[in-house]
Amino acid sequence: MKYISTRGRMEPVGFQDAVMTGLAPDGGLLLPEKLPQVGDRLEEWAQLSYQELAFEIISLFATDIPPADLAELITDSYATFDHAEVAPSVEVGDFQILELFHGPTLAFKDVALQFLGNLFEYILEQRGGKLNILGATSGDTGSAAIHGVRGKPNINIFIMHPAGRTSPLQEKQMTSVLDDNVFNLAVDGTFDDCQNIMKTTFGDVGFKTEHSLGSVNSVNWARVLAQTVYYFYAAFRTMEKTGTKSVQFSVPTGNFGDILAGYLAQRMGLPISKLILATNENDILSRFFNSGTYGMADVVPTLSPSMDIQVASNFERYLYYKVGEDAEKLAAMMDNFNENGSLSVPLNENGAVDDLFVAGRGDTAATLATIKKYHDQYGYVLDPHTAVGVYVAEQFKSEEAPTICLATAHPAKFTQAIIDAIGEAVHHPTLDALANAETRCDSIANDVDAVKEYLVGHIM
Repeated sequence: MKYISTRGRMEPVGFQDAVMTGLAPDGGLLLPEKLPQVGDRLEEWAQLSYQELAFEIISLFATDIPPADLAELITDSYATFDHAEVAPSVEVGDFQILELFHGPTLAFKDVALQFLGNLFEYILEQRGGKLNILGATSGDTGSAAIHGVRGKPNINIFIMHPAGRTSPLQEKQMTSVLDDNVFNLAVDGTFDDCQNIMKTTFGDVGFKTEHSLGSVNSVNWARVLAQTVYYFYAAFRTMEKTGTKSVQFSVPTGNFGDILAGYLAQRMGLPISKLILATNENDILSRFFNSGTYGMADVVPTLSPSMDIQVASNFERYLYYKVGEDAEKLAAMMDNFNENGSLSVPLNENGAVDDLFVAGRGDTAATLATIKKYHDQYGYVLDPHTAVGVYVAEQFKSEEAPTICLATAHPAKFTQAIIDAIGEAVHHPTLDALANAETRCDSIANDVDAVKEYLVGHIM
């Protein structure tokens, strides 16, 4: 399996090179040359454990890793989870809630980043050399990435977060990791600023090469690949329970990586009838799927900070397929967006951008009301991001296809929002242990050169 850039200006590379490259040298994102079709394997795959299923799916894409090594990587990655199923589904009201928060940092990012951290370590053992990871986080990616590589030899990790714009517990999960190879940077700006610094730094190919930069953000193909697994697993479990032939997923969406994994699973042959895209007030993506126009606006701080994003980095991968895998056309669209802050695609005969997608928005009032409703009626506490997904899912229920709502984080990570919604906090021992933890973090200007200078000064 070879990988190409969405912008078509690089030679195809193998899986290990794709992992280490992160963002393509031409500014595009990497995708497999061709997606495998697996419709004839679904019945067999439905009988597998999560780890066995992960091996079957990932092995189709990681063809340059010996099967025994890949199996060991997968086993080690999910041994850190506190649930035997890794990603169990729980029936709550009319929905199946796919709990993706059973990893070490209690967020869905662990599913991919525990694997990616081990993958980085494996590749460096095979090839030698060092890796300096530069990442940007709106909340959960940072702590999951840090916990994926903390203490690993020959790897340093530099994580930027927008100062004061993550939840206090999200910040503490990052800054309380004191390993020598971990560096936290509080950037005076928004997540989009952090992401722009990261992309600009990676775009300086000479600097990236000289300092062996790698990415853990969902621009890294391995992140999206690992996330496709739980779409298959959850669909199999739900179809077993309900006897249906298809499912639909509701996904709280900020950077478009999580829902992209579902889109790719559907393209591979998983019977997904709808992908329900849910945004908070930062609704660039829901506006796009309802109007055909992708236009920037100011970032609004919300109760669901991991979704407080305007420029969704994985959206380019979707657009690549939307324009018929025409890299030249895609590159022109992205150049226009970078210049004008907007792009448009025509609606189809049904008045939709894409018949697979429906989209909606849940604001702060809807988020709090949904958390309270599901607590009062079912005794189940949703985190604010998941609540956005459930609120929007209620607008798109189907008799034929049961809805699976992705629960992207444990509610204990968002103390104030939960108190505001139900009048009391939810606790988790992992988070309670952070109360008096020592922290380390450096403040830095919202400036590419300042971040580059910091990197050069701290690379070991």
